[in-house]
Amino acid sequence: MCFFFGGINRVEQAFNMTVAQTASSLLFLAVSSLIIPTAFHAWATTADSAETATGTSSSTEAGPGVTQLSRGTAILLLLVYGAYLFFQLKSHAAMYNAPSQKNEKRDFTAHKTKFAKKVNKLNPRKKGVAAGEVPESSEEEEEEKAEEPQLTVWVALLTLGISTVLVALNAEYLVDSINSITCGGGISKNFVGLILLPIVGNAAEHATAVTVAIKDKMDLAIGVAVGSSMQIALLVLPLIVVLGWILGKDDMTLYFDGFQIAVLFVAVLLVNYLIQDGKSHWLEGVLLMVLYIVIAIAAWYVRHPLAS
Repeated sequence: MCFFFGGINRVEQAFNMTVAQTASSLLFLAVSSLIIPTAFHAWATTADSAETATGTSSSTEAGPGVTQLSRGTAILLLLVYGAYLFFQLKSHAAMYNAPSQKNEKRDFTAHKTKFAKKVNKLNPRKKGVAAGEVPESSEEEEEEKAEEPQLTVWVALLTLGISTVLVALNAEYLVDSINSITCGGGISKNFVGLILLPIVGNAAEHATAVTVAIKDKMDLAIGVAVGSSMQIALLVLPLIVVLGWILGKDDMTLYFDGFQIAVLFVAVLLVNYLIQDGKSHWLEGVLLMVLYIVIAIAAWYVRHPLAS
Protein backbone atom coordinates (compact mmCIF):
# COMPACT_ATOMS: atom_id res chain seq x y z
CA MET A 1 0.00 0.00 0.00
CA CYS A 2 2.94 2.35 0.64
CA PHE A 3 4.33 1.72 -2.84
CA PHE A 4 0.88 2.07 -4.43
CA PHE A 5 -0.43 5.22 -2.76
CA GLY A 6 2.98 6.88 -2.72
CA GLY A 7 3.44 6.17 -6.43
CA ILE A 8 0.07 7.47 -7.58
CA ASN A 9 1.24 11.09 -7.52
CA ARG A 10 4.85 10.35 -8.58
CA VAL A 11 6.51 8.49 -11.42
CA GLU A 12 8.76 6.68 -8.95
CA GLN A 13 10.03 7.03 -5.39
CA ALA A 14 13.61 6.48 -4.23
CA PHE A 15 14.70 5.30 -0.80
CA ASN A 16 17.88 4.30 0.98
CA MET A 17 18.73 1.03 -0.73
CA THR A 18 21.32 0.00 1.86
CA VAL A 19 18.88 0.36 4.75
CA ALA A 20 16.12 -1.48 2.88
CA GLN A 21 18.36 -4.33 1.80
CA THR A 22 19.76 -4.70 5.32
CA ALA A 23 16.24 -5.11 6.65
CA SER A 24 15.27 -7.56 3.91
CA SER A 25 18.44 -9.59 4.50
CA LEU A 26 17.61 -9.85 8.20
CA LEU A 27 14.09 -10.97 7.31
CA PHE A 28 15.50 -13.62 4.99
CA LEU A 29 17.74 -14.83 7.80
CA ALA A 30 14.69 -15.14 10.03
CA VAL A 31 12.83 -17.10 7.34
CA SER A 32 15.83 -19.40 6.95
CA SER A 33 15.88 -20.01 10.69
CA LEU A 34 12.28 -21.24 10.40
CA ILE A 35 12.85 -23.32 7.25
CA ILE A 36 15.78 -25.23 8.75
CA PRO A 37 13.85 -26.67 11.75
CA THR A 38 11.00 -27.63 9.42
CA ALA A 39 13.39 -29.34 7.00
CA PHE A 40 15.17 -30.96 9.94
CA HIS A 41 11.88 -32.39 11.16
CA ALA A 42 11.00 -33.70 7.70
CA TRP A 43 14.28 -35.13 6.41
CA ALA A 44 17.09 -35.15 8.98
CA THR A 45 18.08 -38.39 10.70
CA THR A 46 18.65 -38.15 14.45
CA ALA A 47 19.51 -40.59 17.19
CA ASP A 48 15.80 -40.90 18.01
CA SER A 49 14.68 -41.39 14.42
CA ALA A 50 13.28 -44.79 15.31
CA GLU A 51 10.59 -43.08 17.33
CA THR A 52 9.57 -40.98 14.33
CA ALA A 53 9.64 -44.03 12.07
CA THR A 54 7.17 -45.86 14.28
CA GLY A 55 4.72 -43.00 13.85
CA THR A 56 4.65 -41.83 17.43
CA SER A 57 5.22 -38.15 16.49
CA SER A 58 2.38 -36.48 14.60
CA SER A 59 2.71 -34.15 11.62
CA THR A 60 1.85 -31.09 13.72
CA GLU A 61 4.40 -31.76 16.48
CA ALA A 62 8.11 -31.13 16.42
CA GLY A 63 10.24 -34.22 15.89
CA PRO A 64 13.23 -35.30 17.96
CA GLY A 65 16.08 -32.80 17.95
CA VAL A 66 13.93 -29.90 16.75
CA THR A 67 13.57 -28.53 20.27
CA GLN A 68 17.32 -28.32 20.83
CA LEU A 69 17.85 -26.86 17.36
CA SER A 70 15.16 -24.23 17.92
CA ARG A 71 16.62 -23.15 21.25
CA GLY A 72 20.10 -22.72 19.84
CA THR A 73 18.74 -20.86 16.82
CA ALA A 74 16.62 -18.60 19.06
CA ILE A 75 19.66 -17.51 21.07
CA LEU A 76 21.54 -16.71 17.85
CA LEU A 77 18.60 -14.70 16.49
CA LEU A 78 18.44 -12.66 19.70
CA LEU A 79 22.15 -11.89 19.33
CA VAL A 80 21.57 -10.86 15.71
CA TYR A 81 18.74 -8.54 16.76
CA GLY A 82 21.01 -6.94 19.36
CA ALA A 83 23.71 -6.47 16.72
CA TYR A 84 21.12 -4.89 14.41
CA LEU A 85 20.08 -2.41 17.11
CA PHE A 86 23.71 -1.47 17.66
CA PHE A 87 24.17 -1.12 13.89
CA GLN A 88 21.10 1.12 13.57
CA LEU A 89 21.48 3.24 16.69
CA LYS A 90 25.26 3.49 17.04
CA SER A 91 27.71 2.48 14.32
CA HIS A 92 25.57 3.52 11.30
CA ALA A 93 23.15 5.94 12.92
CA ALA A 94 24.00 8.68 10.41
CA MET A 95 22.91 6.48 7.53
CA TYR A 96 19.54 5.78 9.17
CA ASN A 97 19.02 9.42 10.18
CA ALA A 98 19.79 10.82 6.73
CA PRO A 99 16.83 12.72 5.24
CA SER A 100 14.75 10.92 2.64
CA GLN A 101 15.42 11.68 -0.99
CA LYS A 102 12.76 13.93 -2.49
CA ASN A 103 11.08 12.78 -5.68
CA GLU A 104 9.35 14.93 -8.26
CA LYS A 105 5.60 14.76 -8.54
CA ARG A 106 3.85 13.95 -11.79
CA ASP A 107 3.63 16.89 -14.19
CA PHE A 108 -0.01 17.87 -14.04
CA THR A 109 0.81 21.52 -14.81
CA ALA A 110 0.68 20.96 -18.57
CA HIS A 111 -2.99 20.01 -18.43
CA LYS A 112 -3.71 22.87 -16.03
CA THR A 113 -1.91 25.34 -18.29
CA LYS A 114 -3.90 24.26 -21.36
CA PHE A 115 -7.15 24.62 -19.43
CA ALA A 116 -6.03 28.00 -18.03
CA LYS A 117 -5.21 29.29 -21.51
CA LYS A 118 -8.68 28.38 -22.73
CA VAL A 119 -10.24 30.14 -19.74
CA ASN A 120 -7.98 33.15 -20.29
CA LYS A 121 -9.09 33.43 -23.91
CA LEU A 122 -12.72 33.45 -22.88
CA ASN A 123 -12.07 36.03 -20.13
CA PRO A 124 -8.78 37.91 -20.62
CA ARG A 125 -9.20 39.83 -17.33
CA LYS A 126 -8.73 36.67 -15.27
CA LYS A 127 -5.06 36.22 -14.58
CA GLY A 128 -2.89 34.81 -11.82
CA VAL A 129 -4.37 31.54 -10.71
CA ALA A 130 -6.57 31.18 -13.78
CA ALA A 131 -3.60 31.65 -16.09
CA GLY A 132 -1.52 29.19 -14.14
CA GLU A 133 0.97 31.84 -13.08
CA VAL A 134 0.92 30.99 -9.35
CA PRO A 135 3.10 27.93 -8.68
CA GLU A 136 2.31 25.34 -6.09
CA SER A 137 5.35 26.26 -4.05
CA SER A 138 3.38 26.97 -0.90
CA GLU A 139 2.47 23.30 -0.48
CA GLU A 140 6.05 22.21 -1.07
CA GLU A 141 7.34 24.76 1.44
CA GLU A 142 4.91 23.47 4.06
CA GLU A 143 6.12 19.91 3.46
CA GLU A 144 9.75 20.99 3.75
CA LYS A 145 9.24 22.65 7.14
CA ALA A 146 10.60 20.65 10.05
CA GLU A 147 7.87 18.98 12.03
CA GLU A 148 7.74 19.97 15.69
CA PRO A 149 6.83 17.40 18.36
CA GLN A 150 3.34 17.78 19.78
CA LEU A 151 4.08 15.89 23.02
CA THR A 152 6.85 16.15 25.57
CA VAL A 153 9.04 13.13 26.29
CA TRP A 154 7.36 12.32 29.59
CA VAL A 155 3.85 12.65 28.18
CA ALA A 156 4.82 10.42 25.28
CA LEU A 157 6.27 7.77 27.63
CA LEU A 158 3.17 7.91 29.83
CA THR A 159 0.90 7.57 26.80
CA LEU A 160 2.97 4.65 25.53
CA GLY A 161 2.80 2.89 28.90
CA ILE A 162 -0.97 3.29 29.22
CA SER A 163 -1.48 2.15 25.63
CA THR A 164 0.70 -0.92 26.21
CA VAL A 165 -1.35 -1.97 29.24
CA LEU A 166 -4.63 -1.52 27.36
CA VAL A 167 -3.33 -3.43 24.34
CA ALA A 168 -2.14 -6.29 26.57
CA LEU A 169 -5.57 -6.56 28.21
CA ASN A 170 -7.38 -6.47 24.88
CA ALA A 171 -4.98 -9.06 23.45
CA GLU A 172 -5.71 -11.37 26.39
CA TYR A 173 -9.46 -11.17 25.76
CA LEU A 174 -8.90 -11.55 22.02
CA VAL A 175 -6.84 -14.72 22.34
CA ASP A 176 -9.41 -16.24 24.72
CA SER A 177 -12.17 -15.63 22.16
CA ILE A 178 -10.35 -17.17 19.15
CA ASN A 179 -11.44 -20.72 19.95
CA SER A 180 -15.10 -19.72 20.21
CA ILE A 181 -14.86 -17.99 16.83
CA THR A 182 -13.15 -20.87 15.03
CA CYS A 183 -14.83 -23.86 16.72
CA GLY A 184 -17.81 -23.71 14.36
CA GLY A 185 -15.62 -24.39 11.34
CA GLY A 186 -16.67 -21.27 9.46
CA ILE A 187 -13.29 -19.58 9.80
CA SER A 188 -9.88 -21.20 10.27
CA LYS A 189 -7.23 -20.36 12.85
CA ASN A 190 -4.76 -19.82 10.00
CA PHE A 191 -6.93 -17.01 8.61
CA VAL A 192 -7.32 -15.43 12.05
CA GLY A 193 -3.59 -15.64 12.79
CA LEU A 194 -2.27 -14.61 9.37
CA ILE A 195 -4.86 -12.03 8.28
CA LEU A 196 -7.24 -10.72 10.94
CA LEU A 197 -4.93 -10.32 13.93
CA PRO A 198 -2.12 -8.54 12.01
CA ILE A 199 -4.57 -6.14 10.36
CA VAL A 200 -6.28 -5.18 13.60
CA GLY A 201 -3.18 -5.25 15.79
CA ASN A 202 -1.02 -3.21 13.43
CA ALA A 203 -3.67 -0.83 12.10
CA ALA A 204 -1.88 2.21 13.54
CA GLU A 205 1.44 1.17 11.96
CA HIS A 206 -0.25 0.55 8.62
CA ALA A 207 -1.90 3.97 8.61
CA THR A 208 1.35 5.68 9.61
CA ALA A 209 3.38 3.92 6.92
CA VAL A 210 0.92 4.79 4.16
CA THR A 211 0.62 8.40 5.34
CA VAL A 212 4.37 9.04 5.33
CA ALA A 213 4.69 7.28 1.96
CA ILE A 214 2.17 9.69 0.47
CA LYS A 215 4.31 12.52 1.90
CA ASP A 216 7.32 11.07 0.03
CA LYS A 217 9.12 9.80 3.13
CA MET A 218 9.78 6.30 1.87
CA ASP A 219 12.66 5.53 4.23
CA LEU A 220 10.37 6.07 7.19
CA ALA A 221 7.56 4.09 5.53
CA ILE A 222 9.80 1.09 4.88
CA GLY A 223 11.22 1.36 8.38
CA VAL A 224 7.74 1.21 9.90
CA ALA A 225 6.46 -1.55 7.60
CA VAL A 226 9.50 -3.82 7.64
CA GLY A 227 10.62 -2.93 11.17
CA SER A 228 7.55 -4.47 12.83
CA SER A 229 7.97 -7.71 10.86
CA MET A 230 11.65 -7.83 11.73
CA GLN A 231 10.87 -7.29 15.40
CA ILE A 232 8.49 -10.25 15.41
CA ALA A 233 10.87 -12.51 13.48
CA LEU A 234 14.11 -11.67 15.32
CA LEU A 235 12.87 -10.78 18.81
CA VAL A 236 9.39 -12.04 19.67
CA LEU A 237 9.62 -15.55 18.18
CA PRO A 238 13.07 -16.35 19.63
CA LEU A 239 12.05 -14.84 22.96
CA ILE A 240 8.98 -17.10 23.09
CA VAL A 241 11.19 -20.14 22.46
CA VAL A 242 13.57 -19.08 25.25
CA LEU A 243 10.66 -18.46 27.64
CA GLY A 244 9.28 -21.89 26.78
CA TRP A 245 12.70 -23.32 27.55
CA ILE A 246 12.69 -21.61 30.95
CA LEU A 247 9.14 -22.84 31.69
CA GLY A 248 10.00 -26.37 30.57
CA LYS A 249 7.66 -26.44 27.55
CA ASP A 250 9.37 -28.50 24.86
CA ASP A 251 6.63 -27.90 22.28
CA MET A 252 7.48 -24.18 21.95
CA THR A 253 9.89 -24.37 19.01
CA LEU A 254 10.62 -22.69 15.67
CA TYR A 255 8.94 -25.56 13.82
CA PHE A 256 6.02 -24.48 11.60
CA ASP A 257 4.05 -26.38 9.00
CA GLY A 258 4.91 -26.21 5.30
CA PHE A 259 2.09 -23.83 4.33
CA GLN A 260 3.14 -21.15 6.80
CA ILE A 261 6.81 -21.44 5.81
CA ALA A 262 5.95 -21.24 2.09
CA VAL A 263 3.81 -18.14 2.64
CA LEU A 264 6.55 -16.38 4.59
CA PHE A 265 9.23 -17.38 2.09
CA VAL A 266 7.45 -16.12 -1.04
CA ALA A 267 6.51 -12.85 0.69
CA VAL A 268 10.09 -12.07 1.72
CA LEU A 269 11.39 -13.22 -1.67
CA LEU A 270 9.10 -10.83 -3.58
CA VAL A 271 10.01 -7.94 -1.27
CA ASN A 272 13.72 -8.59 -1.86
CA TYR A 273 13.23 -8.51 -5.61
CA LEU A 274 11.25 -5.27 -5.55
CA ILE A 275 13.51 -3.18 -3.30
CA GLN A 276 16.89 -4.23 -4.69
CA ASP A 277 16.99 -1.25 -7.10
CA GLY A 278 16.23 1.31 -4.38
CA LYS A 279 13.16 2.62 -6.23
CA SER A 280 9.44 1.94 -6.19
CA HIS A 281 6.32 2.77 -8.18
CA TRP A 282 2.62 2.03 -7.99
CA LEU A 283 2.82 -1.20 -10.02
CA GLU A 284 5.16 -2.78 -7.46
CA GLY A 285 2.55 -1.96 -4.84
CA VAL A 286 -0.07 -3.76 -6.93
CA LEU A 287 2.16 -6.85 -7.14
CA LEU A 288 2.62 -6.96 -3.37
CA MET A 289 -1.08 -6.45 -2.65
CA VAL A 290 -2.06 -9.19 -5.13
CA LEU A 291 0.31 -11.62 -3.39
CA TYR A 292 -1.24 -10.67 -0.06
CA ILE A 293 -4.75 -11.35 -1.41
CA VAL A 294 -3.63 -14.74 -2.75
CA ILE A 295 -2.21 -15.61 0.69
CA ALA A 296 -5.45 -14.47 2.35
CA ILE A 297 -7.55 -16.68 0.05
CA ALA A 298 -5.30 -19.66 0.73
CA ALA A 299 -5.42 -19.06 4.49
CA TRP A 300 -9.22 -18.96 4.37
CA TYR A 301 -9.40 -22.50 2.98
CA VAL A 302 -6.67 -24.03 5.17
CA ARG A 303 -8.41 -25.93 7.93
CA HIS A 304 -5.63 -27.64 9.88
CA PRO A 305 -4.77 -26.00 13.23
CA LEU A 306 -1.88 -23.60 13.69
CA ALA A 307 1.42 -25.14 14.74
CA SER A 308 2.40 -24.71 18.36
